[in-house]
Amino acid sequence: ARGLAVEGTAPDQVAWSVSEPSDLFAAPEATSVGAPGGAFTLPRALVELAQTVIQARDPERFALLYGLIWRAHGGDRQILEQATDTLVHRVNRLAQAVRRDTHKMRAFVRFREVTEDGALRYVAWFEPDNYIVEANAEFFVRRFATMTWSILTPYRSAHWTGAGLTFGPGAQRSAVPDDDRLAEYWRAY
Repeated sequence: ARGLAVEGTAPDQVAWSVSEPSDLFAAPEATSVGAPGGAFTLPRALVELAQTVIQARDPERFALLYGLIWRAHGGDRQILEQATDTLVHRVNRLAQAVRRDTHKMRAFVRFREVTEDGALRYVAWFEPDNYIVEANAEFFVRRFATMTWSILTPYRSAHWTGAGLTFGPGAQRSAVPDDDRLAEYWRAY
């Protein structure tokens, strides 16, 4: 976004394309933007909002954010204070959805004990509406630092070994058994 804005590329001249995170073999789009050569600053509130909104599942999130970035870079530094602005309203709604999803993940993820090679592992299933696993994994690391755990979702999994955090592919809900059968599934997974 920085390179596009510095080059003077208007939002209607950019086509944003998003592949599903689970599509590990999708070919990346051949697009290159040179290193920005001019000054580029954004209000801190816009940067923080963008960090939240990029987690939204809406495929238009990047185009919406770039529209705000474009306007802020063009001199509209108070853009986020314009609550009646259609673009600001849409982006704020995405941010609210991500925050709500984050709250649900942090409040409602429940781990189940699974014995793995004689050691305990705690496994949880969660179905987020947005791409929030990576951004929230550190919360679970801090909260459950002494446990070895995994959080499985449809698009991504997060695994804490007690020493390191890794991410892997998602799982299918139909394949994740309830209660007692979870141990069998985890060993196979």
